[in-house]
Amino acid sequence: MMEEPRIRLGNDDARLELARTGERNWQITADWCSWLSADFTADLSATEAVDFAARVLSHLHEPSGGRFSAVMTPGRNNPLTLTAEPAENGFAFFVRLAPNGDDGLCHLQMEIDPIPTRDLREAFNTLHTALLV
Repeated sequence: MMEEPRIRLGNDDARLELARTGERNWQITADWCSWLSADFTADLSATEAVDFAARVLSHLHEPSGGRFSAVMTPGRNNPLTLTAEPAENGFAFFVRLAPNGDDGLCHLQMEIDPIPTRDLREAFNTLHTALLV
């Protein structure tokens, strides 16, 4: 059986994981030092997931290496926003999770330490490719 598409950003101190668990179901998990966590299911179409991965990849392939932001589901309730800030030889991420979608009261925000651009390209390319299969 083929493993479902997934991606993990960060380390044991601060991490974000996205894993498809069904045709339209994604498990979104974030953890900060085991003190603050979020774990919820989001309803995302294949097109939304592919578009998100492609948008992030397009920023990672741009030569500018400038700040960028990508939302998981533009135009409807959004469970995830990634804002990337250039740092060292890659990007640090500010993650905003909203289990109820665009909720200003019930959300989690955290920072993920810098990840080398090469590693980010590889992770998002792997996710993008797995979504196209």
